[in-house]
Amino acid sequence: MNTRTVTANGHQRADSRPGNVAAARAALDAMLTDAAVGESRAGRFFDPVSTAKLAGSLARQPRAVSRRAGALGAELARVVAGSSELAPAKSDRRFADRAWSESWLFHRLMQSYLALSGTVEAAIDDADLDWQAERQVRFTLGNLMDAIAPTNLPLTNPVVLKETVDRGGANFVRGGRRLVRDLSKGRLPAMVDTSRFEVGGNLATTAGSVVLATDVFELLQYKPQTTQVYETPILIVPPTINKYYVLDLVPGRSLVEYLLQQGHQVFMVSWRNPDREQGHFDFDVYAGATIEAGRAASEIAAHDSVNVMAACSGGIISAGTLAHLAAQEQLGSVSSLTLMVCAIDNTQAGTTSAFATKEIAATAIAQSARKGYVDGEALARVFAWLRPNDLIWNYVVNNYWLGKEPPAFDILYWNQDTVRLAAGLHRDFVKLAMQNSLARPGAFTVLGSPADLGEVTVDSYIVAGSSDHIVPWRNAYASTQLLGGPTRFVLSASGHIQALINPPGRAGSESRSSYQVADEHPADPDEWSGHAVSRRGSWWPDYIDWLSTRSGERKAAPKALGSRKYKAQGKAPGTYVHAT
Repeated sequence: MNTRTVTANGHQRADSRPGNVAAARAALDAMLTDAAVGESRAGRFFDPVSTAKLAGSLARQPRAVSRRAGALGAELARVVAGSSELAPAKSDRRFADRAWSESWLFHRLMQSYLALSGTVEAAIDDADLDWQAERQVRFTLGNLMDAIAPTNLPLTNPVVLKETVDRGGANFVRGGRRLVRDLSKGRLPAMVDTSRFEVGGNLATTAGSVVLATDVFELLQYKPQTTQVYETPILIVPPTINKYYVLDLVPGRSLVEYLLQQGHQVFMVSWRNPDREQGHFDFDVYAGATIEAGRAASEIAAHDSVNVMAACSGGIISAGTLAHLAAQEQLGSVSSLTLMVCAIDNTQAGTTSAFATKEIAATAIAQSARKGYVDGEALARVFAWLRPNDLIWNYVVNNYWLGKEPPAFDILYWNQDTVRLAAGLHRDFVKLAMQNSLARPGAFTVLGSPADLGEVTVDSYIVAGSSDHIVPWRNAYASTQLLGGPTRFVLSASGHIQALINPPGRAGSESRSSYQVADEHPADPDEWSGHAVSRRGSWWPDYIDWLSTRSGERKAAPKALGSRKYKAQGKAPGTYVHAT
């Protein structure tokens, strides 16, 4: 399926890889190789072979190169003359200040930059490289263009110049101290004012109790918020490379709170933050923990099955766990499966997979094995470089050039509240990503059972984000073809985290959210997209309608948390979530 896209320099290009520009900033679990190896980004994300391929291909197309150069020259001439129509995308917040549109100097500077960026993108398209080389050079050159944006330099950013005049240069004094401190510690600019948040204080505040604690996880049961509840409980399996409370962030934006308000019994897994002593924790350990948590939730709720809801890497674990249960003829213990922003099929999943060769993966696995874990801060750095404008350059300007404190934003606080990844699980995730083995029946073994997702015949609800930079939505969609039961795929018009934190708008207010759904799920995701229907608002109410029909009858809400076997041991959010 070919699409036509308008580039920044106004030319149209044929694109045989739908969404390849966005996908070139995407990642999958193979990104863990970079976090473990710990090499510099410049050395790690620059491949001389792919760069040589680009140069060689363009050298064989002198007419195309000449045409692009001529088009750039003509566009720059229009910029100087003031007749260029180039404008940044509405979503590009870098050029929001009025000076970029009203000042003749800054407006021309912005348009010149956009013309150059568009020409670079078009030249990569002209080269017609193979998938891996295309991703590598697009990522490298894309990040280079982001770095040289006029918004990143003090003398070419009108906001910085105005702040300098207003404060007599005090912004550079304050920001310079912060820059020297961050450089001395080898860290990226801070994204959030951490002093404004406390887990259990103003984050993760939904009432509940710890009802089971093991070496691997704590199981939280939340207090019902309705007089009657559905008999089938929900077991939430969060990511293993982040803390769970993104799903219980703050009142009004907590998915846990919303489920409770709709009459569901909710249980949450809170993973331990592993250290060297837990380096042996592998996929099987987490799969076994998921089964143990499900049995505890089932026993406490006095029901023979649970609805499993899992996010990101927790979804990969849950899918493999259900494949094991199916092989053991125990799938009856699960009523449904919900996968949120989760890619099981990693075929051409994203930029980092293009860089992750077998040699790099082997080195990463060996290094994490020696240390016992992959450091959470290293993971955060990899994520940040996948969205440098939002997560790096924005804070370079704010923290260093403007001399301001970073904002107090709850999602960014959660994002920097990193956890380690056990070496055993890191090894298994990297192999899964490199070999794509969960997508192939019997190629991966879970708890001794060859995993065949086609045998997972429970109903499934799959959520993806259209602008997700971690899990490209087409890879999330591929799960509709892998799982053996009826599926419902929902594409939220948002990114990786906002697809999860997607509450309905308040009564009387117009929601800015939207999502797409369709009744049929063909093999080609773009065919699905072609006949999917767009709906305004959050996908949460749609999910409640789907989930409630798979949650059994209603019964009186329990008056106390836990049970005789699983006693309440302490208040939520528990202790594991506080471990650093």
